[in-house]
Amino acid sequence: MTRLQDEEVEELILATNPTIEGEATAMYISRLVKPSGITTTRIAHGLPVGGDLEYADEVTLSKALEGRREL
Repeated sequence: MTRLQDEEVEELILATNPTIEGEATAMYISRLVKPSGITTTRIAHGLPVGGDLEYADEVTLSKALEGRREL
């Protein structure tokens, strides 16, 4: 949170694993950041539910960033 306040951050892009733990972490972080006015988005398309980020290739991650959505 200190780093977000010290720098000129306009958007925080979350890329957690698409698991229950990843979803919970993304929601927790987005709720912490929301009062600061920073737009919080999450990657979407390209990563299958239950898949891990460590196995995603460059094209898959690119598509996921293109389809991100605000939380």
